[in-house]
This record gives sequence, structure tokens and C-alpha cells, in this order.
Amino acid sequence: MDYLEFLFYYDTENAFIGDLLAVELAEIDFESFVDDENGLKAYIPVEKWNEEALKEKLDVFPFASGISCSQTFVQGQNWNEEWEKNYFQPIVIGGDCVIHSTFHKDIPKAKYDIVIDPKMSFGTGHHETTSLMIEEILKADLTGKSLLDMGCGTAVLAILAAKRGADPVLAIDIEEWAYNNSLENTAMNGESQIEVQRGDAGLLDGNFFDVILANINRNILLEDMHKYAACMKPGAELYMSGFYREDVPVIDEEAKKHNLQQLSVNEKNRWVAVKYRKN
Repeated sequence: MDYLEFLFYYDTENAFIGDLLAVELAEIDFESFVDDENGLKAYIPVEKWNEEALKEKLDVFPFASGISCSQTFVQGQNWNEEWEKNYFQPIVIGGDCVIHSTFHKDIPKAKYDIVIDPKMSFGTGHHETTSLMIEEILKADLTGKSLLDMGCGTAVLAILAAKRGADPVLAIDIEEWAYNNSLENTAMNGESQIEVQRGDAGLLDGNFFDVILANINRNILLEDMHKYAACMKPGAELYMSGFYREDVPVIDEEAKKHNLQQLSVNEKNRWVAVKYRKN
């Protein structure tokens, strides 16, 4: 698949601009984001590129007046190599989980060793939201519990949950690349109890879980939270990330509508992960 690489230039002293911009771009089919010394690199498949959609987003973006951008064509066969060489390095999270790729050497030792060939940047553990969710999984008692990883990306969360004893595990993502990549990564890690499906929250009807992980974005979480709640067993737990601390009140308001009690909020660089229990 061929991609367009956009470099959005802005005042890098205000790093939060890149985070806010990435959230908006993800809503118009940009799939991958990398911090750059001059701003933010964002990638979108050529077939999904919509110039008018980007213009509309920038027209209402509060910091758009200070943003400029350039555009480069990236051939698909070069994309993985570019990402792997320049951006994805082994990472240890919570002291117990190391995430690395098949090409890495001198890998740090940790209790849980996860191999990811990412194909995209989501789900390597380097973003705050993935790191926060991994830390929550490391603290949770998952032995023998049914678990859903919604918006699974690379399936890194599902893989760690399976290593922590969750069984069965269902990983779902709407994107074809994520579905295929999750199949590859779960096989590489030998986690046969993980079932991978392609689709959205409509696949949840008739399923019930002890634990749900949803690391997506604020708007999708708000739209689909009622579906998550409907398939949670009594006492089940819901972990969500992909939004900022300023978004917690609106997330909490929606959760209360579905009999979900907030148990904790953890934060890293303004990104948060929240934990709820179904009463």
C-alpha cells in the first residue's frame, strides 16, 4: 500500500499541538504519527487521501494559523523498513514487559516478552496511551477471564493480556492492516487463545466479557460505550484510553449512564487511562 507522508510544521515548544492534531487527523483516515523535530509526521494511504477533509479539519483547528505542511509520496514496500530503522526501538514498560520487533538485537530482559512487527506506529508501546494501558494490564488479575481488546491495532494489549492469563481473548479492529497485523503478531507470540476479527462494535452483540480494553479516541469511545456496557458481565471492568485529562468529565458522564463506576484515572503527559466497573 502506498502512503502520503505529511509533515506538519508548528512551534515545537508547544508539543501538545501535535497530540491534538493527531487526534483530529485520525478521524479522517490518517493511520500513523511520528514526532519530528519540526512538528508532526502523519501518514495516510493514498487511496484514502481527501484534500477537502484535511482543509475542513484545519479550518476549525484552534492552532491552525501557526501550522504549515509539506507532502511526500512513500512507496508501500519501503514503509515498514523506514519505520523499523528510524522509529521503533525496544521498550520496557512497568518493569515487567518488553516490546520489540524481530529485527532487534540486545533486547532487554523482562517477565513478559512481546514480539511486534508493527507495520504502523500504533501499538508499539511508545505512545502514552498504549503505555498506560499496558501498565493497567500488568496490575490486573486476568487469570481465566474473558477479555476484549477493542480497536486492537497491533494486538499488543491482547497479547499481553493472554500472557497474563486471560482466556478467551477477542481482538477487534476496523482497519484491514490492523486485522492482518494482529493475526501475524498473535501467531508470532504463540497466543492461540486470541481470536482476531475485523469490524466495529457491531460485532459485540451476543458476546459477554469480564474485561474490556478500548484504546481508541474520545469520540468513538463516547459513541460505542453503550455497546461495551451491554456486553459486560456484572462486576466486569472496562479500561479506556486515547484521550486527554480534560476529556475525563465527559467520558465519566457517559459511563454513568450505563451503570459504570469509575475506579481510577492514571495520567501520562496529559493522556489518561480510566478504569470502570459495571455495577
